[in-house]
Parts: sequence; C-alpha cells; structure tokens
Amino acid sequence: MNTFIAIDIGASSGRLMLSRWENEQITLEEIHRFKNGFRPHEGFDRWAIDYLIQEILVGLQKVKQAGINDCFVGIDTWAVDYCLIDQAGERLGDPVAYRDSRTNDAIAAFGQRYSLQKLYEKTGIQLQPFNTIFQLAAEEAQLLQKADKLLLIPDYLGYVFTGKMVTEKTNASTMQLLNANTQTWDAELLAEIGVTEGLFPPLVDAGTVLGALQTQKFPAYDLPQATFVTVASHDTASAIIGTPGEGADWGYISSGTWSLLGIETKVPNVSLAAFDENYTNEWGAHNTIRFLKNIMGMWLIQEVARQQDYQYSYAELAELAQATPAFQQFVDVNDPRFLNPENMITELQAYCRETQQKVPETAGELARCVYDNLALCYASELQKLEQLTGTTSKLQKLHIVGGGSNNRFLNQLTADAAQLTIEAGPSEATAIGNLLMQMMSAGIFTSLAEARRAVKHSFPCSVHEPQPFDHKILSNYQRFIEGVGKK
Repeated sequence: MNTFIAIDIGASSGRLMLSRWENEQITLEEIHRFKNGFRPHEGFDRWAIDYLIQEILVGLQKVKQAGINDCFVGIDTWAVDYCLIDQAGERLGDPVAYRDSRTNDAIAAFGQRYSLQKLYEKTGIQLQPFNTIFQLAAEEAQLLQKADKLLLIPDYLGYVFTGKMVTEKTNASTMQLLNANTQTWDAELLAEIGVTEGLFPPLVDAGTVLGALQTQKFPAYDLPQATFVTVASHDTASAIIGTPGEGADWGYISSGTWSLLGIETKVPNVSLAAFDENYTNEWGAHNTIRFLKNIMGMWLIQEVARQQDYQYSYAELAELAQATPAFQQFVDVNDPRFLNPENMITELQAYCRETQQKVPETAGELARCVYDNLALCYASELQKLEQLTGTTSKLQKLHIVGGGSNNRFLNQLTADAAQLTIEAGPSEATAIGNLLMQMMSAGIFTSLAEARRAVKHSFPCSVHEPQPFDHKILSNYQRFIEGVGKK
C-alpha cells in the first residue's frame, strides 16, 4: 500500500485528501469536500456527527471509485469536544459544540472551589471555558451516569469505522485532564469533576495503527480495504507536523478558524508568567510540546462574510481592506464577546462604539478592522512569546500555515507589524501532517525532520519580508488592550 487518505475536518468544512510518495515528492489531491457546522438541537449547539460519518463514507467510496482498493487512513478534527458512549457501545446523543453557551461561566465556577493556577501547573493547558474539563463540569449528571466511555471526536469516528476505542494523546492533552509531568490522567482533577479514569479508553501515541475498516457495517457503500492509523488527531497537532520548519529558531501560526501562535519545544512551561499570559502546552507527536497561544483567528472574517450573505469572497474582502485607511480601530480579538455572537458585524461595531472609536461600516472597513487587529495581536503575542521563552530563543522566521496562509494581505501586515520574515504555506498543512504520520507509520520517513524536509521540497511557499512599520502603532495597541482588559 502506497496510498494515504487524510480525513481532515474543521469547524466549517471537511475534506478527504489523497496522497502518495512518488519520485521523492508528496502528492496531494482532494477527493471529497463537505461543509460542517453546529446547529441548535435538543437544547444545545451540537455537531451533526451522523452527517460527518455519511460524508466520510461518501469520500471513501470515491476513493474506491478512483481505482484504489487498499489504503491507509487517518482522521484529525478540532479538539475538546466529545461523544459519550453507553455500555452497549451506542452514542448518547450528538456532541455539544465547544462554542455552546453552557460553559460561559465555567471557569469562574470551577475557580471558586479549585485553584486555577494549580490547574495550570498540573496540566500546562491554558484556561478556555470550552476545555473538556469545564464541559464535563457542566455536563448533565444523568447523561454522565449512563456513559461508559468518552471519546473525543476523531477517536469516536475511528471507533465507528474500526470498532476500536482509544484516546490519542495530542488531542487528549487539550482536555486539561492530563498531568503534564506524569503524562497520564490526573486523579485529583477527575475526582473534582466526578468522573473516573475508567471513562477513558487507553491513551495511545500518534502513529499507532488503529485497525481495519469494517466494510461489512456499511453495505450501502462500496469501500476500499483501509487500515486506519491514529494520527496526531488534534488538527493543530497535525498542522504543526506539516509545517516545514528547520532548526530551532522558527515559530508558527496555524491559521484557520482559530489562529494558534507558538513554538515547538520539548519541555512544558508552566511558569506563573505563562499562566498569566494564558499560554498553553499541548502535546505533539514524537514527544514534542506546542507552546502556543489561542487567538480568535479567521473566525472573525468568516462571520463578517457570512453576515453579508457572502456578497464578497475572502479575496475581495482583502482587496477592499487594502484600499481602506489602516489602523482606525484597536480591537481585542480575543474578547469572549466574539466567540459566538449572534452577529459579528454588530458585535464589532458595538465594541468600537463602547470604546469611543471610529465604527466600521463598509465591507472594506470591517475587513480592515479585522485584519489590522489580527496582525497587531500576532505581533504583540510574538513579543510575549520571546519574553516567556527567553532571549536566546529569538525567532528568525515565522511560518504561517493553514487556510489563512493564502491571505497575502494579512501575511504582509503581520510581517510588518512583527518585523519578522514570514514563510506562508502550505495551506493544507493539517492534511499534510495527518498524511506524514501515516507515512511514518508505514516506514516511508524515519523522523519528523526528514518528513518536514519532504514537505518543503513538495509544496512551495511564499515569503514576506517586513517593510518599515511605525512601532508606535503596536505600542498604542498594546496599551489600549491592557487598558480595556483592566476595566
């Protein structure tokens, strides 16, 4: 078998990507693409998980129709969300989406009975209201009593197709339930939310063979003989595997619905300073740590476009923004009000009105507001990252990967604001990272460094050199954000 299929599902879309290792290059071909999103259902915002299963089966059938009878398959998705499974192996309802309001006050409630700093020291994971620990704290007690197992979304999908239950480590680390030192479930935290270690299937490393596709379970589909590999199933973990970084002086932004900005390291940083800045230590493949900051990301412009009924493409919005005066507003893109507002446009306008700034009205002004403040946020967080990791680790290059890497306007804004060389691409880094883990499992690559060199050779990237930039703009932005945060 020399054919590999990446099932890569994000918050807004999913795809099946076919790849081979041919002539010392990684090939990449999209086989099937489908939309994704949560919707109100049975009292919560939920993912339509059966729809995702159906679309995966449609994609795998297309693989067979393309003449491929044998292949490897890996699944990656977003983090933290889960399915509960009863003793009969059946799912207890559709999974609740992390943007659901049920955890809006979860951090404050948890912090009243347990030290949040201690929680961080144990897990190394930044405080986000949607982390699995807080979702479980807010979960319906009767549902938890019925649950025999909890499976994160990619592990659940793997279970559906192979009948095997595991908990893949890179994704499990985002739950804020694993101890960063012992690298196993933290008994004290489990007790705090009223669950036991028995709720979770065994922890496995990325690159573990999960099992064969149970084709007999899906008689309506003509499917290939597929061997499922448990890849780095958190999409960010896969994206960083697929980042063509070399040496130790590079950072990254995995730019999609979320922007994940950070570095790859070996040792978690659970210092008080890292806690104060809300940086996270997520586990990566091959015993790496992703020390990073979660930033709201392209979700902002996605919602602006949606609220305008997609009158403008993302490329057109970037063009309109470029023709609009720069830095007319300062906005904290990580303000919780932007997590899941009813209308992103009116929420941005209300924020500017409340902070006595020029209110963006036109499509160009709204897009400029988003892009300017994403770039300033990136630049500000890069400064904090260098302070947290020491002056000896000053970055020489920033890799931007994922769908957002196609936005040349934002890439250049970021290069200018950060005064740092940016290498943008590949845009399909997540699928590529998924495929690399399968290829390493199959013995094609022997190390992560070797696999990344293959990425660099196979997928050309664009380079953005920093242009002169008024440092006062960034300083004023940082003072404004700090001032708003203290109010």
